[in-house]
Amino acid sequence: MQEALIKNQKKIINAWALYDWANSVYSLVITSTIFPIYYSSVTTVNGSDLVHLFGREYKNSALYSYSLSVSFLLIAFLSPLLSGIADYRGNKKSFMKFFCILGSLSCSALYFFDSVDRLWLGLLAFILASVGWAGSIVFYNAFLPEIADKESQDKVSAKGFAWGYIGSSLLLIFNLIMIMKPELFGITDKSFAPRFSFLLVGIWWIGFAGITFYFLPEKTNRTNYDGNIFMKGFNELGGVIKELKIQRALKIFLTSFFFYNMGVQTVMYVAALFGDKELKLQSGQLIITVLIIQFVAIGGAYLFSKLSSMLGNVKSIMIGITIWVFICIAAYFTTTALEFYMVAFIVGMVMGGIQSLSRSTYSKMLPPTRDHASYFSFYDVCDKIGLVLGTVCYGLIEELTGSMRNSILVLITFFAIGLILLFRTKKIAVG
Repeated sequence: MQEALIKNQKKIINAWALYDWANSVYSLVITSTIFPIYYSSVTTVNGSDLVHLFGREYKNSALYSYSLSVSFLLIAFLSPLLSGIADYRGNKKSFMKFFCILGSLSCSALYFFDSVDRLWLGLLAFILASVGWAGSIVFYNAFLPEIADKESQDKVSAKGFAWGYIGSSLLLIFNLIMIMKPELFGITDKSFAPRFSFLLVGIWWIGFAGITFYFLPEKTNRTNYDGNIFMKGFNELGGVIKELKIQRALKIFLTSFFFYNMGVQTVMYVAALFGDKELKLQSGQLIITVLIIQFVAIGGAYLFSKLSSMLGNVKSIMIGITIWVFICIAAYFTTTALEFYMVAFIVGMVMGGIQSLSRSTYSKMLPPTRDHASYFSFYDVCDKIGLVLGTVCYGLIEELTGSMRNSILVLITFFAIGLILLFRTKKIAVG
């Protein structure tokens, strides 16, 4: 059995946090801003937002939601399979590398998505990029309890999110200048600038990730297992489910997380499309909105880390969920760009905080184990299946009712259920 890592080493923690700096450009540029806007413009032909794929007609935004669902359904299946192998061999970093390379190359391939005739290529690259991003995050998160003790995990988790917001915002600003002022770069082709930004995301991601991979340990905690290692992860998911019968606090938290995170993630992935289709905002206004969210979220991540030290993790998350409910209500009635900016400011304050605290809270609540990848795989399965259900519901309701505003009402329900579940217990182990 390999010795455990010495925790709280500054060099390793900084290298770990730098992966947030590296990969967050995907979630900002590809899923939140430039790609959704570019996708909408490419797939809207002669004023029609209907597209054809595999013999069926779709609304372009609904097809976008379904593509997200497919990618995260894939990772929900692959995650336990690979995490079991990673725990057995103690090589989480190798799997993290594989998914990082898959994601960065797929982002770069979006450069070739230059017309609706190549819709299949755009969606395939988008799905594979999502799989690469989500897959690498499983193993990235699993390092947290191995590199930091429980007292430091809130702060370390917040550092990762904060670095991610800063790094991704810097690249987004450069891409925004290139898209809005292409003449400064000698660009004449209207579609080149956004497509080149996708290529830059791939280069940025793999480039900075190289620093993380250089410093993170090659081998970490390793387990002994005599059975089929390909089934090990699924068997361990069953073990986690059994553990939940004993760990009541963990069961309540994970069930709550499943619902409220369903709302958080869906908002993050469809916000730009909502502003584009429902409010008819210009691309510049949409990107400014996301920049507001990004920079406010840096402070929000540290604010909630500080709040958790005063009130405890769970109470802090409950405050965040309550704010999310009011955000959805406000978004439903939003009609102007100014109102959208105001909602975005509040989103930024709670987005980073609730994500950071959710990750560190789960890490703190884990029972003594060396199978961190498998436990974080279970966490990730809850995350991804919730996101699949959230995006599918969002897309279906829009197709059935013709309005994305009606889909927001479902998101309110998700947050409310998550909040009620946390209220069911008066005291949970981590606060």
